[in-house]
Amino acid sequence: MTVAVETGTWQLDPSASTVAVRHRTFWGLMTVKGTFDAVTGNGEVRPDGSAVGTITLDVASLDTRSAKRDEHLRSADFFDTANHPEITFSVRSAELRDGDAVHVVGQLTVRGVSRPKTFTARLVGVDAEALTLDAEFTVDREQFGMGWNQLGMIRGLTTVAGTLRFTRTATA
Repeated sequence: MTVAVETGTWQLDPSASTVAVRHRTFWGLMTVKGTFDAVTGNGEVRPDGSAVGTITLDVASLDTRSAKRDEHLRSADFFDTANHPEITFSVRSAELRDGDAVHVVGQLTVRGVSRPKTFTARLVGVDAEALTLDAEFTVDREQFGMGWNQLGMIRGLTTVAGTLRFTRTATA
């Protein structure tokens, strides 16, 4: 079943969207989880059905339920929020394929370093006024200059998971 998404501009609804991260630490014995409380974004669905857009995370809004850890994550050891307050994902192309699968090609920028990122999201809800996407992908934090790893405690990839709800922008 192919779902049609209305062409035009769409705005992220931050109150109905979540972006979370999880990473196994302490030699794989513990999983640190966090959410970004400040997420913004917008997009455009083109007449050919493809989409482009941008998602922006306020790095200082990352909450792992540990103030001390959050402070360390904001430091130059990790996100360096003083110099790089935002993480952005620029969607170069998003195309609906095979029912609810959305092939996403974009550019992820963390700490001023941009890397290409491709993944498959799922369109989990759509009508004329709103659409919701679920996405999950992994990131190698060392590719973005976050190599801090005291005593080898932090290994492997970080998983990023998001549920993003967009509402259609009123047309003139």
